[in-house]
Amino acid sequence: MPGPYVVPVHGDPELPKEVDVVVIGGGIIGASTALELSERGLRVALCEKGGIAQEQSSRNWGWVRIACRDPREVPLMAQSLQIWDTLDRRTGRDTGFKRAGIIFTSSTEQEFADHSRWINNLDGYDIEARMLGGAEFSAMYPGTTMKLKGALYTPTDARAEPQKAAPAIAEAARASGAAILTECAVRGIETAAGAVCGVVTERGAIACRAVVLAGGAWSSLFAGTLGIHLPQLKVLNSVIRTRPLEGAPEQTMWATGFAFRKRQDGGYTVASGHENIVDIVPKSFRFARDFIPALKKEWRSLKFRAGWRFFDEARIANGWALDEPSPFEYCRVLDPVPSRKMADNALANLRRAFPVFDRAQVAQRWGGMIDVTPDAVPVISAVDKIPGFHIATGFSGHGFGIGPGAGRLIADLVTGDTPIVDPRDFRLSRFTDGSKIELVSGF
Repeated sequence: MPGPYVVPVHGDPELPKEVDVVVIGGGIIGASTALELSERGLRVALCEKGGIAQEQSSRNWGWVRIACRDPREVPLMAQSLQIWDTLDRRTGRDTGFKRAGIIFTSSTEQEFADHSRWINNLDGYDIEARMLGGAEFSAMYPGTTMKLKGALYTPTDARAEPQKAAPAIAEAARASGAAILTECAVRGIETAAGAVCGVVTERGAIACRAVVLAGGAWSSLFAGTLGIHLPQLKVLNSVIRTRPLEGAPEQTMWATGFAFRKRQDGGYTVASGHENIVDIVPKSFRFARDFIPALKKEWRSLKFRAGWRFFDEARIANGWALDEPSPFEYCRVLDPVPSRKMADNALANLRRAFPVFDRAQVAQRWGGMIDVTPDAVPVISAVDKIPGFHIATGFSGHGFGIGPGAGRLIADLVTGDTPIVDPRDFRLSRFTDGSKIELVSGF
């Protein structure tokens, strides 16, 4: 299926022989990391196996939210919102960022109570969040047919354009001195005395003293070749893009059966936040023990599917020589077929709730693979067993909005600067040190 149109970023023709840091992955996390490091005066090479933001960084919903996040992500998301405020000016490009507000509806007394309690996570932050009563919600949206207990409203939450943001950040990183290398898969790392000393790409070697793996859904495969336990699976979400529509809500909204976000062109991104497909693959069994807590909480929203994907992934090599092609060179862009049924159901539910969407015309559909961890909290961490190696992945469907903050945090860890927030909750070792793994917010 053709994915969304992404602002093209042309890769540099020359491979640098030596840099300070190699960033693997050209999504919003990798691009943000490259920008942060290059602005600090480090020599950076950003290596992407396909094109910048061609996978989930351009396929997500475009929400920039602190609302309803896992409490462990709140400090970093608060910082990320501040960074988003500066990105258009900082990059000299349009990211589509706009603070237009986000609403999470409450259809039951329990949901209303849960949302009310969640607001306590913002204590100490200068961020507005309040509960709307059912009557107030109806007055805010006079055309709706929804009868609610109320809703959580964060008026300073925002939205941005996924097809523009990561390319803008990558181009700014290049302007700061970073090499942007597209269609340049990293096959593996090289070490000296156990520490990182370089990478081997399909186009040749690059000497470096640090590596950041920001490979999204591919990160677990890469890490596994280094003997690193990184429990990560993929979840498929299906999206509809509509043509421009007048008279529909300005605020982004999450409700039972649908979610939507107004786009910069006046159209809408529509999807379901309560239905995702999980293909049963070999790693489903490998990481089964890690994901048991998540399955107990999320099983109602996950549609398990057995099919050809199992055999497709079973054929992917788990190891390879650095002088031979890697799996990353055989799949430049992970472009899954969306579920027409799930996306159509979301649009039908939206039309029942807001009749103005009866006039919405479907312009495009796509699927995106969300890289999830057992607790739906990302890994932003140094890897103790390989000095100089770092991981920033597993953002579990929350990565677009928090991406600029995550890039700053991982850059802090690479350079040894004071971290923008306490990184403890994002450490890789939580999956192996006996810590309780708890899913709080979901995928």
